[in-house]
Amino acid sequence: MPKMKTKSALAKRVKKNGAGKLKRAKAYRSHLAQNKTTKQKRHLKKATFISDSDMKRLDGLLQN
Repeated sequence: MPKMKTKSALAKRVKKNGAGKLKRAKAYRSHLAQNKTTKQKRHLKKATFISDSDMKRLDGLLQN
């Protein structure tokens, strides 16, 4: 059976930390910033982790 390829779209969007969790950026930051409060934009800067339920779905897509 051939090797599975890494999904490059997912690899560009997440980084794996030492514990094996996937770190991602938050959504709703890319445009229409003038309609968002300063507090909202500040909180969107901080990265977060992918939820456990999504990890089950994404486990096989990243090989590295």
